[in-house]
Amino acid sequence: MRSAHSKIHSREFVRAAVEKLRRQGKRVVLANGCFDTLHVGHIRYLSGAKREGDVLVVAVNADSTVRGLKGPGRPILDEQARAQLVGSLRDVDFVLLFSEPNVESLLEELHPDVHAKGTDYTAENVPERPVSDRLGIRVAIVGDTKNHSTRAFLDAVRKGPHG
Repeated sequence: MRSAHSKIHSREFVRAAVEKLRRQGKRVVLANGCFDTLHVGHIRYLSGAKREGDVLVVAVNADSTVRGLKGPGRPILDEQARAQLVGSLRDVDFVLLFSEPNVESLLEELHPDVHAKGTDYTAENVPERPVSDRLGIRVAIVGDTKNHSTRAFLDAVRKGPHG
């Protein structure tokens, strides 16, 4: 089994690996997220994403992007820790960090077969949908119903066991 660190790579490395794997007939899936304190919803999302293909690439938001998306006090864990946690999952084959607000440029660069998004999206409201459509990338909504969140977890921790 590969270590979590050995799954974290540069965009250039992942792009070359994906090109090679696609030539071998492998179906590549791209998933993305902040993954700030890994929870069961993340596990189910990434497991569902892996079922959509042979190779799962997970793009983890850089710290600067998480701050912009989630607000003050976030991320809880730095980008390297979050990447390592994601990389420790059996279903994940490659992890890369990205600093853009969405994965449009990664879809252009990697051209995966499938773009997996969690159930907090619908096929119609995926932000990168126009790019996916243009490139012929199938969008798959995967994971369980969105009733897990890092924000809810942090709120529960702050309240303590007796709320």
